[in-house]
Amino acid sequence: MYLRKAEQEDLDKIQELYGKSRSLHEPWTHSPKDYASYLSDSGRYFLCSEETANIVGTFNISGVVRGYFQSGFLGYEVFSPYQGKGYMRIGIRLLINEAFSSLNLHRLEANIQPGNKASIKLVSGAGFVKEGFSKNYLNIGGLGWKDHERWTLLNENWCEQN
Repeated sequence: MYLRKAEQEDLDKIQELYGKSRSLHEPWTHSPKDYASYLSDSGRYFLCSEETANIVGTFNISGVVRGYFQSGFLGYEVFSPYQGKGYMRIGIRLLINEAFSSLNLHRLEANIQPGNKASIKLVSGAGFVKEGFSKNYLNIGGLGWKDHERWTLLNENWCEQN
């Protein structure tokens, strides 16, 4: 497994993957409304298979704040039929390495709806710790505000760059 940046050439494939994965993702998340923006997001990474180069899942580091924070938010989705095979467990470790080594973040935060047990299992297995609860935190798919749990991971090796 490896991570790579999203490219505009991925447009047809990513639309197909979201279409095939709709029942897997909803109600937790919804397909992007603007795929061109989605693909041009500088924090967007695709998890791909070494053997086939197929896109297995996606990760996104958003809302990066530098200065005194050095933090970002983590988002991710696995695509059907790759769920439940352990690929995202490998991918999240690759993404954490990217966030902490390459981007030199101090803190990574994932906000997860309490009923999304698979997502909670993924982050807790990667060392994230539940810090709290945010009522009506995100408007998921424009369909209404949902409560979320806040899970975080700190970079114990973070160093301030002057």
